[in-house]
Amino acid sequence: MKSNIIIAFIFGCNLLSAQNFTRKDSLQGGFSLERMCFDVQHYDLDIKVDPEKQFISGSNTISFKMHQESSTIQLDLFENMKVDSILFENKKLAFKREFGAVFVSFPSPLKVTDNILKLQFFYSGNPIIAKNAPWDGGFVFSKDANNKPWIGVAVQGTGASLWYPVKDSQSDEPDRGALIKVAVPNGLMNVSNGRFKGNLDLKNGYTRWDWEVKNPINTYSITLNIGDYVHIHEKHNDVDLDYYVLRDNKEKTSIHFAEVKPMMDCFESKFGSYPFIEDGYKLIESNYLGMEHQSAVSYGNKYRKGYAGRDNSGTGIGMKFDFIIIHESAHEWFGNSITSRDIADMWIHEAFTTYAESVYIECQWGKKKAIEYINGQMKLVQNSSPVIGNYELNNKGSVDMYYKGTLILNTLRNSIDDDEKWWTILKKFAQTNRHKIVETEEVIAFFSSETGWNLKPFFNQYLKHTSLPVLETKRVGTNFSYRWNTDVIDFELPVYFLSEGKKIKIQPTNQWNTIKIKANAKLNFPNELFYVKF
Repeated sequence: MKSNIIIAFIFGCNLLSAQNFTRKDSLQGGFSLERMCFDVQHYDLDIKVDPEKQFISGSNTISFKMHQESSTIQLDLFENMKVDSILFENKKLAFKREFGAVFVSFPSPLKVTDNILKLQFFYSGNPIIAKNAPWDGGFVFSKDANNKPWIGVAVQGTGASLWYPVKDSQSDEPDRGALIKVAVPNGLMNVSNGRFKGNLDLKNGYTRWDWEVKNPINTYSITLNIGDYVHIHEKHNDVDLDYYVLRDNKEKTSIHFAEVKPMMDCFESKFGSYPFIEDGYKLIESNYLGMEHQSAVSYGNKYRKGYAGRDNSGTGIGMKFDFIIIHESAHEWFGNSITSRDIADMWIHEAFTTYAESVYIECQWGKKKAIEYINGQMKLVQNSSPVIGNYELNNKGSVDMYYKGTLILNTLRNSIDDDEKWWTILKKFAQTNRHKIVETEEVIAFFSSETGWNLKPFFNQYLKHTSLPVLETKRVGTNFSYRWNTDVIDFELPVYFLSEGKKIKIQPTNQWNTIKIKANAKLNFPNELFYVKF
């Protein structure tokens, strides 16, 4: 396969530049009154998983507050899953299903109030089986080497409502966290997000494993991992590190998971303290490659360096660390702590997280290696469709949100040309937006304020267009003229040339500007620092 096809396959992004959207897309991705009139406070998920029948049954008790008066709210559950009943104040509610949306009707309009309301949503069914998780959403039912059931799930982009009833929108996280109670056959364990609260023998051949999340959590991050796990506990600074691995792999963790501690040191120094100390940090061995489940990172890289044993950058640097540990853990800061309101803005998750890979490299092996790694990824950029997707349609942007995203941030860093200032800004961004849901415009406003520049044209050029800024120059004698040729207007980006060991800084705009230089001066443009055409 060509490299661009490989990367699109790896990250499960749609290569099509155009798409016909439907009512189903609007229901899943939209912000209708029925969806936005209420604010989820807490989820209490209580289910039983039958590995043999690949069947789920149980309920989700949803606590919420009303923001706007309404007699109907929209919850979500995939069409193949059965709604058994929905209870409110011990009475069954009427509901109507349309694609994956479940419109729940109340006997009278619910008033705006600070009071917390609760409904209990009972359901059952055989969840969709992933063909190739995590790139397509669904469950993975498999067996370990000892022929014991091993079950996982990954639903980013596809939707959490694939396996449990929920307000399936990144725009709303349960403010007070979640309880996740999963009953599995005796002899198996379930590991979910947050802290382990205990297990209960149900006296029917099943044991229920209870987990509690204290922090807000995006719904696709809520997860389960069922298997014959063993538990290893460590503590690093103030963070509890818990590893749940298959029994036969326990001895591997002491060596392979050792890089978690330097990773934590690096990310906490650059992005601020670990965002979910109350819920701890876990690596859980999974039967698919990996996913950034909050406080419960799914790990399936089979104890190898690189990405499934290879280096996507082609530089060799990617084989110095375990990609899944570093990348998926970085999502705790970017994606889990800071979450985009609409998946059209998923670049906020993936650009900063991909950049975090190079941040880890810089912490461990220096800036030169980090820059080399970033530039090695450049060949994977397609520039075939915009990085930002279509809003309110459950539509992600292009695969370029990863590698073009990290090149954008590298460009901004080198344009600022002050590493102390850059790291201060980046850390402030992570801390200011800690546990917040954000949009692209807010990200742009933050970096514009911190730099003192109008960065809206900069981000719009890279995120909404496929062509790169072109630095056009003319040189006549001692006159050196330059300008940016871009799709957007008012594009400005300071850059510099190297000449005789010195920097010649310029501040090009879309208009021609001229400076004086030595007639015979040799100018070298550092292409590795700026993602532009020259």
